[in-house]
Amino acid sequence: EVQLVESGGGLVQAGGSLTLSCTASGLTGDYGIGWFRQAPGKEREGVSYITTDGNPYYEDTAKGRFRIFSDRIKNIVYLQMSSLKVEDTAVYYCGAVWVGSDADYADADAYNYWGQGTQVTVSS
Repeated sequence: EVQLVESGGGLVQAGGSLTLSCTASGLTGDYGIGWFRQAPGKEREGVSYITTDGNPYYEDTAKGRFRIFSDRIKNIVYLQMSSLKVEDTAVYYCGAVWVGSDADYADADAYNYWGQGTQVTVSS
């Protein structure tokens, strides 16, 4: 059984930092990991992605403020977030996408598995 479990969310003041974790289990084959977020009343949007080779990619909203990296031994992908803004408030999800079909990491519909999400709230 595949499981993705996010953790590390919470309440932080604007300008602060949080590090989210995505712990994966049960994945067999080559899967990339993506972090997405969904704010109330908005669609899920991509934040950052990491390939099976460990190459990171960032959406414009995350560039310069967020860092994605992985611990392959522990099967954990981290999203280190700094200089947080009120508009970063959302439920953050990690997803796993099979890379065999040359999937688009930014396309949420391409993902095969999702975690339950973790709430990040940034106060002013």
